[in-house]
Amino acid sequence: MQIVKQYPDGVFNWVDLTTTDQEGAKAFYSGLFGWDAVDVPTGMGSMYTMFKIDGKNVAGGGPMQPEMQAQGMPSFWASYIKHDDVDAVAAKISAAGGNLMFPPMDVMQEGRMTMATDPTGAAFGVWQPKNHIGAQLVNIPNTLVWNELQTRDTEAAKAFYSAVFGWTYEVDASNYILSLQDGRGQAGMMAIDGSWGDVPNNWTVYFMVEDVTAAMSKVKELGGNVLVPLTPAGEMGEFAVVQDPQGGTFTVMRFNGPASPPPGY
Repeated sequence: MQIVKQYPDGVFNWVDLTTTDQEGAKAFYSGLFGWDAVDVPTGMGSMYTMFKIDGKNVAGGGPMQPEMQAQGMPSFWASYIKHDDVDAVAAKISAAGGNLMFPPMDVMQEGRMTMATDPTGAAFGVWQPKNHIGAQLVNIPNTLVWNELQTRDTEAAKAFYSAVFGWTYEVDASNYILSLQDGRGQAGMMAIDGSWGDVPNNWTVYFMVEDVTAAMSKVKELGGNVLVPLTPAGEMGEFAVVQDPQGGTFTVMRFNGPASPPPGY
């Protein structure tokens, strides 16, 4: 089991959940993935939950702001891209047609961050590590294994992320777009078509599991929903799209072979 100690710039290094029910989310994800939930004071009157496996950070979670809850917003997962200079990235985001949700800010002694939307409206974060480098375990069962942009304008998205992070791309026979950083496939991109309904442009989170059918059953047992049932993913494996009891949507995926080694070093 490789423990990540540092991530290259331009690679996803963290995911966290903004939830309408922090205690309920802790119970759900601990039951589904076997995560240990450790609450950490934020200094702002709330707790941030660190989800861990064997004492190593795998994901995070925090309470949704009351004004967002008042709008009826469901819980959601956010994906963060690592960079050692978040202020420089923020300037590139604006120059490339994205929108900053807030300017770069320090998060205690843990790191510096911003949140933004790309020109298609999909939200993502940028994390500059200090004490917190991101996920220490990835690409093994019950951890983050993939991040995927689902958008109605892949060309605009490709141009944006290339300008901001230097990503390059490969497209397979099914028109799935692989995003590469320094030649390494590290995220995906796919077009939303009319059959998807009103799904917003978004970055979705994939967690690796050993048995998708068992994971779907556990999701339902814990009060969640299955949105897309067991689906083949070509030669890669199979997946399902599921939802926690508070509406947080994510994908569980089993691979036919081993996943790629962790991107960090």
